[in-house]
Amino acid sequence: MASNYSQRPGSPGSSRPSVAGSRASRSASGPRVPQNLPDPRRISVTAQQGGRSRGAYGQVSSTRIGDLPGMQGTLPSERRAAKQHKRSKAAIVVTVLVVLVLAVLVAAVVLRYSGAFPVNNLSIKGVEHLTDAEITELAAVPSDTTLLQVDTESIRSRLLQDTWIKDVRVNLVFPDTLEIAVTERTIAAVVEIAQKDSSVTKKWAIASDGVWLMPIPERDSTAGQATSEKIYEDADAVLHIEGVPYTTSPEMGKVCDDDNVNNALDIVDGMTTELANSVKTVVASDPDSTTLILDNGVEIAFGTAEDIRTKERVCLQLLEEYADQVAYINVRTVDRPTWRSV
Repeated sequence: MASNYSQRPGSPGSSRPSVAGSRASRSASGPRVPQNLPDPRRISVTAQQGGRSRGAYGQVSSTRIGDLPGMQGTLPSERRAAKQHKRSKAAIVVTVLVVLVLAVLVAAVVLRYSGAFPVNNLSIKGVEHLTDAEITELAAVPSDTTLLQVDTESIRSRLLQDTWIKDVRVNLVFPDTLEIAVTERTIAAVVEIAQKDSSVTKKWAIASDGVWLMPIPERDSTAGQATSEKIYEDADAVLHIEGVPYTTSPEMGKVCDDDNVNNALDIVDGMTTELANSVKTVVASDPDSTTLILDNGVEIAFGTAEDIRTKERVCLQLLEEYADQVAYINVRTVDRPTWRSV
């Protein structure tokens, strides 16, 4: 006869183990292990392949030392050998370079004192007021020198002692030529300086940079015969400054410090119109009374080198309005100019 009666846990005939029995069974089998921990045997690390495997704790990776950058297939002994090889190659390169430099130095010394590349020709360029003979004498190049031995700086220094030479370059032109390229000063004006007795004047050439160049001798004198004809040609063509007192003391190679002369030069140099080309003579006895004499004979009391362009404009206007009538113009006070007719 079927029965609906069910046994309660722990009662006789029940198929479940009792609580006490379960505890006794766990005590007998060892320490209790949490049921939710993964089985360690399921966690594998494929170190041999340098890869990754997924276990109960997530991804776990491992890498071999040989797989690190720069370490593949290289043992410590091999790395040391490679470094030693590089150092050996560097030492060889340095040694070769040192030997080459020493060889070049030795060759240069041998060539320098062997007499190679002797100076057989002297090429002179840019000279107009000085002669080739004067340049050769000033340069004083030793007859037995070579292009490898020649002292170009000493030659340049000797040449610059001449007042006509503003700059100079000394070039080596192989195999046997020494080139001297000169930049000369140009004559800006001829200054006529009265001597003590006032009956004689002495002409001096002055350069555009204010340097006294030289006294100009008479053409037919002994000194004049030895002077370049170019100097006389320029002296005839440039501005002449007259009326300078005898107290002015020019000196070759020195910069002019005379106020009268400098004022006259500043006036003509500062002009920007055709009036400058018409000025042939400047009477410079005093800066305030400096007078310009044009090539047509008109005199202009110009005064000091102030308001040059305004004075120029006034003079040109009067010369244009009263052409062939003006004999004298006074612009020393430029806002009150005056003029006289012929």
